[in-house]
Amino acid sequence: MATIKEIADRLGVSISTVSKGLNGATDVSIELRQTILDTAVEMGYVTKRMKKEEHRKLCLFIENMKYEAAGDFGYDIVLGFRQAAFRDNWRVEVLPVTPGFQAQEKYDTFMLKNGYSGAFLVGFALQDPWMEQLQDTGIATALFDNFVWKNPNVAYIGTDSFEGIDTAILHLQELGHKKIAFLNGSLHSMITECRQEAFYDSMEAHGLKVDPEMVANGYYVAESAKDFVPAFVERGATAIVCGNDLLAYGVLKECERLHKRVPEDISVIGFDDLPMSAVTAPPLTTIRQERAELGKCGYMALHSLMNHVSISKTLLRPAFIKRKSTAKAVDR
Repeated sequence: MATIKEIADRLGVSISTVSKGLNGATDVSIELRQTILDTAVEMGYVTKRMKKEEHRKLCLFIENMKYEAAGDFGYDIVLGFRQAAFRDNWRVEVLPVTPGFQAQEKYDTFMLKNGYSGAFLVGFALQDPWMEQLQDTGIATALFDNFVWKNPNVAYIGTDSFEGIDTAILHLQELGHKKIAFLNGSLHSMITECRQEAFYDSMEAHGLKVDPEMVANGYYVAESAKDFVPAFVERGATAIVCGNDLLAYGVLKECERLHKRVPEDISVIGFDDLPMSAVTAPPLTTIRQERAELGKCGYMALHSLMNHVSISKTLLRPAFIKRKSTAKAVDR
C-alpha cells in the first residue's frame, strides 16, 4: 500500500500538496487534485476514512481477460473504475471468477454475504451462469459489453461497435477495397455478435458484397489467425478487418508466413488500440476503445443504479486510428 510520501515523490510535489489534494483543499487546482487522486488509486493508496468505512465496498468481477499488466486490455478498465470510485470513498475489490465459481455461488447471495453494494462485471460470456441470474437481480450491477433486458438494476457499458466497424469499412472503400474479409472471435459473447452484425450492415450500406467464406469466427487470440488467413488469401481478399487487435497481430504474422506484404498486398485493421499496436510491423491501423473511460463509465452507471436512477445503455464513441497497415487496394 502506497504512502503519501511515495505519491508525492512520483508526482514531484510536496507531501502537503498531496495531502491537500486527497482531502479536497480549495488551494489545490482541480487538475492537480485529479492527478493526485488518479495516482493514489494507481499506487494502491487507501485513506483512513476508507479503512473505517469497510461497508462501502464494490466488487469488480473479471473473467476471460488479462488485467494485471499495463499492456493488458483490462488494465485501464480496472484502473478507470477504481479511480472514479475512489473519489466517492468506495473501496473496490477486484475478483477474478470462472464459470465453475459462478455455478457454485449464486450472484445475489455472494454479493450480500460479502457486503458489496454493487458490482461491475467485465469479460463475461453470454452462457455464464450469472448472466441468467442477472435477469432478476435486485442488486445494482454494471456490465461491460453485455446486456440484460428489462431489469432496471442492470446497466450496459461499451463502445459503439457499429460506428467503429463502419469507419473501418469506409476507410477501406476509399482505398478501393472490395474483397474484404472479417475475422472475429467466438460467437458466445454479445460483443462478437454486435461486431459481426456491424460488419454485415456496414458492407451493405457501402454497396459492398460480403463473401460468406471470408467471414470467420475463431477466438480473440493471435493464434486463431493461422486457421483462417490462408483461405482469405486464396479467395482474393485485399483487406482483413479483425474483431480485436490480438487477432490482427496474428494476421500480420500469418501474412508474413504466406509472403504477403502488409499493406502492399493486404491491408489489416484491428479493434481496441492496445499499446503494442503502435509498434507492430507495420504499425496497426485500428479502432480505439478508451478503456480507462469505459471503466469510469462503469462506475458512473453503477453509482446511478445505486441511487435508483435506472441506466440502460452507455456507449462511448470509438476513434479510428490510421497507421501503416492499410493502403490502396491491389487487384488480386
